[in-house]
Amino acid sequence: MLLTLRALAWLASACLLLLSGCSRERLHQQEAYVFGTRVEVLTWDSSEDKARTAMAEVLREFDRLHRAYHAWEPSELTALNDAIAAGRPDIPVSDELAAMLADAQRISATGDGLFDPALGRLIQLWGFHTDTFQPVRPDPADLNALLRARPRIADLSIAHNTVTSPNPAVQLDLGGYAKGYALDRAAAILQDKGISNALINIGGNLLALGSKGDQPWRVGIQHPREPRPLATLPLRDGEAIGTSGDYQRFFEMEGERYCHLLDPRSGQPAQGTQAVTVLVTPRPRAGTLSDAASKPVYLGGEAWRDYARRFGIAHALRVDGAGRVEVTRALKDRLQFGKDIIPTRVVD
Repeated sequence: MLLTLRALAWLASACLLLLSGCSRERLHQQEAYVFGTRVEVLTWDSSEDKARTAMAEVLREFDRLHRAYHAWEPSELTALNDAIAAGRPDIPVSDELAAMLADAQRISATGDGLFDPALGRLIQLWGFHTDTFQPVRPDPADLNALLRARPRIADLSIAHNTVTSPNPAVQLDLGGYAKGYALDRAAAILQDKGISNALINIGGNLLALGSKGDQPWRVGIQHPREPRPLATLPLRDGEAIGTSGDYQRFFEMEGERYCHLLDPRSGQPAQGTQAVTVLVTPRPRAGTLSDAASKPVYLGGEAWRDYARRFGIAHALRVDGAGRVEVTRALKDRLQFGKDIIPTRVVD
């Protein structure tokens, strides 16, 4: 069965439930449901009026991004997809979308195309382009035709404010990019409003600003098979965490799990990994990278560490298909694992 949105929200918010020792007078929180998940913004030690004004602006920005770049409801993105499918050249797009697509191209190239936002048709074939999900396996002929067409974000030519693609099979879906981008937008808004200490959570993708008093924000990594944290860790100023897992959106049919993380090489849901988490240390667009880079690390399977290195990520964790935990030494030194959880392998 598909994991319900209510369950998704619970799992995603587990990390915030781990926050402890917060004086309610100094902690301010707002939340909403957007990007198909629960989002939360917390600030520390700001006046209530200042904090609520800033957080409300962040939530308005999330709503704008959700509407502008929705993958199947009418949006600037679906208009671009329609124009690509019709074979139109020099399609005008906003400055923001042009920059997002160019950045996504760079990330995709670094990860051998395992992160590829041009796979909207594939996602649609597997039934994940809907809010009312019905488990379905694609028609093999349709799937093979799409694999032969080989839509890739590399097919896009981006010049200033125009986009052209010679491949009409390209259908863009920024679901593996937009949440991270929204983290960076939220951080910029909060800082512009004078908020120095905050934690932003978009469905388990997190970015920290400053600290929670004299301690860093403490967050959790969700266990992919149990309703509890796999581990907790301090998240420091400017750091971002991204997680990809087969428990986030999936269905089960005839005893097999089919998750929304699709391998562009086979057109099939990824197998062999339950979850990966990457921690991106402070740098420009840390939130965006934490979201997008987690996909090639997840789809890379046994080569997960190599893909993390390509993005300059030293802090990473993988839970393989059998539930064994592999973690980099840099991240292990930061983690407090849950009861009975012992890493199987520590790598440099």
